Amino acid sequence: MATARTENLGPVVMGLNKQNGQLRGQTKPAAGPPASTQGKNPAGSNQDGGGIKFGDDWKKCLQLPPKDNRVKTSDVTSTKGNEFEDYCLKRELLMGIFEMGWEKPSPIQEESIPIALSGRDILARAKNGTGKSGAYLIPLLERIDLKKDHIQAIVMVPTRELALQVSQICIQLSKHLGGVKVMATTGGTNLRDDIMRLDETVHVVIATPGRILDLIKKGVAKVDRVQMMVMDEADKLLSQDFVVLIEDIISFLAKNRQILLYSATFPISVQKFMVKHLQKPYEINLMEELTLKGITQFYAYVTERQKVHCLNTLFSRLQINQSIIFCNSTQRVELLAKKITQLGYSCFYIHAKMMQEYRNRVFHDFRNGLCRNLVCTDLFTRGIDIQAVNVVINFDFPKNAETYLHRIGRSGRFGHLGLAINLITSEDRFNLKAIEEQLVTDIKPIPSSIDKSLYVAEFHSSSGDCEVEEVEESPQRQQDST
Repeated sequence: MATARTENLGPVVMGLNKQNGQLRGQTKPAAGPPASTQGKNPAGSNQDGGGIKFGDDWKKCLQLPPKDNRVKTSDVTSTKGNEFEDYCLKRELLMGIFEMGWEKPSPIQEESIPIALSGRDILARAKNGTGKSGAYLIPLLERIDLKKDHIQAIVMVPTRELALQVSQICIQLSKHLGGVKVMATTGGTNLRDDIMRLDETVHVVIATPGRILDLIKKGVAKVDRVQMMVMDEADKLLSQDFVVLIEDIISFLAKNRQILLYSATFPISVQKFMVKHLQKPYEINLMEELTLKGITQFYAYVTERQKVHCLNTLFSRLQINQSIIFCNSTQRVELLAKKITQLGYSCFYIHAKMMQEYRNRVFHDFRNGLCRNLVCTDLFTRGIDIQAVNVVINFDFPKNAETYLHRIGRSGRFGHLGLAINLITSEDRFNLKAIEEQLVTDIKPIPSSIDKSLYVAEFHSSSGDCEVEEVEESPQRQQDST
């Protein structure tokens, strides 16, 4: 994977487009793992339901993406040695899996796929970025019956961006299956378009709770024959924001439906839901530790006025492929994005108060590498998978451990390496200590040099230090640690 150093680009003609969140300095695509090839179907595939016509050499006809040779941690490599072929999946589905660049199942996929195929309810706890989407989409697609023209599966997600991401993965996985119809429906989009789409055949719906409940109550989305409901980021879906909607949706489902819950954290609300709605669920817990092994965490003790200067130093000294920078409010997101652009760096921003079409554009363009840095609120902490992100910066430190865990999980995806840097003020030092204790992790003071092998793929086997201005450790922090 080629990476490029983040450089100060000098004077930039800055335009703040409040509508679409795109603050442009340099717009050269950021290097990263190549996106999965989405070309035409390979020669010899058949979309009329007759299956693949060639013999045992079907793998030779696949359009595989370039092999990702980056180092991976045991979060995804510590498997039982199973292969995707071991699960007796349709060959057409296997083709989609391999063309995604997925070579072997990750631990959560090994545990989840055979159980989900058996029809049993699942309560699965696994780290961010370890393959949870594949763990439920593969068995979901395997069980779709193309002879039936009704909704057979629903995937519930808490954010619109995650719905779009999951729907794209689902479409890519199913592209050889010969007609699986996948629909994403979220708030902030045209309701009439969704109603018209549901007049046609839809097999899989990926949705946010409010929109799908609206469609169900209007009698447009008929879910009484849904055989599987998946809840991705289940802890968020069962929080006070969504739990009433989820309970309402379940009341419209058949009694014998299958429910799959996936999350990195499971608070008490999830346990209550499990007792009420799941039937003898198979429990998976791959969380011996909460933080990803590939993420190195540092903090820099600064005053509020020093934060922008510190960020500028990090940009100029670190080898950033793509970065996500978190703020605690929408107003601070826009102000910081403007400041970063004034410093001469390309920057997009995204938050919940933007119109949906502009959120979609920013998400799409950042994912495709059109900008190196993204400033956002916690809207972007849930499930978003952008493999090129190798640095996460908490410009504003989060208030709780759960938010911190999801934020830093935007780097180091699927066992790769990543860096999390936290800008800590005197007001944050108690939160820092509390989060360290709750997550049983160690957030170290930022050193004068950061070894590139900790977060840059091509340096993982060689030494390469990155000089960073040294920031003194807070006296209060030192006292707290004793």
